Amino acid sequence: MKSKKNLVLLGMMGSGKSTIGRLISKKLNFKFFDIDKIIEKEINMEISEIFQKKGEIFFREIEKKLSIKFLYNKNCVISLGGGAFIDHLIRKQTKSKSITFWLANDFKTTIARIRKRTNRPIAQSLNDDELKELIKKRSKIYSKANYKINCKDLNKNKIVEKILKIYENS
Repeated sequence: MKSKKNLVLLGMMGSGKSTIGRLISKKLNFKFFDIDKIIEKEINMEISEIFQKKGEIFFREIEKKLSIKFLYNKNCVISLGGGAFIDHLIRKQTKSKSITFWLANDFKTTIARIRKRTNRPIAQSLNDDELKELIKKRSKIYSKANYKINCKDLNKNKIVEKILKIYENS
């Protein structure tokens, strides 16, 4: 394998970053870091509770600090939170230290996945049209990833296969 850079997954909440990240890390024998899970452990609260009790600004600061910290690890797969790549500093650090993959889905699939879970604080307060606008807005930033993986009609094993092929040849 040529590349030893970290592999970073980004995309909307519910895009499969955690699931795909775990599978890829096993295949590469890399460590896996799920930034949202790390934040929850660090603060000892679920993300929705952090948003509710401490606010989004507090969350984003912790997210920035921890995302950048974990980017300095070697040989790892990192799943960023849905809004992390929006931050200019996180994006800059991620792009310089990693190969980035945007896990993209169509609106219908993304919205359905978001609605399935109640621990998505930003999304829960939005109706479907507002959620669609958020997806469009974030997609403009996600498009700055090194690679876009269109996940529509692909099962998790095919997504992993596709990412590994690109990663190993980059």
